[in-house]
Amino acid sequence: MPAQQKKLVFCTAGLLSLACALGAAAALGTQRWVRASVLCSTGALLVNASGPELHKFIGHVQYGLFSGQRVRQCGLGGRPFHFSFFPDLLRIIPASIHVSVILFCTVLIVFALVAAGFFMLNAFGSPYETLHGPLGLYLWTFISCSCGCLIMILFSSEVKIHHLSEKIANFKEGTFTFKTHSEQFANSFWTILVCSLVHFLNALLIRFAGFEFPFSKSKDSGTITGAVDLMY
Repeated sequence: MPAQQKKLVFCTAGLLSLACALGAAAALGTQRWVRASVLCSTGALLVNASGPELHKFIGHVQYGLFSGQRVRQCGLGGRPFHFSFFPDLLRIIPASIHVSVILFCTVLIVFALVAAGFFMLNAFGSPYETLHGPLGLYLWTFISCSCGCLIMILFSSEVKIHHLSEKIANFKEGTFTFKTHSEQFANSFWTILVCSLVHFLNALLIRFAGFEFPFSKSKDSGTITGAVDLMY
């Protein structure tokens, strides 16, 4: 591939990595990871609510990795309640998984910035050997993509398997019991998915620029080695 086209490919990949880092940083600090509606089952059973009356017993929960908001509704109007995971909910959530999600988000941001820097270095400078060259580009891109996948897997398990929305809805509730009515991942979660796909695309762009995948051996080198062995 001509040098100008390589520069264009690396610039595109660098800008995509930088956009991923900014998007992941924005997602980390927002409350738009999960939106859920919760049903006050105790209140609904007390008055035998059904149909249109049931909406008076449906509250809402929205949260991110650090804080969120819960609207408690049990037939008496919505009552908002703001909470933070640290330290309010630390005893009722799977803390190890939650901290791991935050840690991997941080790693994703750092390595996305590192990848963006090395892409620009390869586009406008003279790339070094080893970690500054093609192998380094594959390495930073692979780490970023892997972190994005781990974030989605861990957070999904925390929400779905450990019933995080229900635990938040029933936080400091002694009289009423809330059940999850509907639940969906919000914009910040899908931003991490897009970041993972973009880093996978960057790996394809590196290959498109003419760099072989790591640990791949060319057939020519094997042929030359075999000829030398026959000579000796």
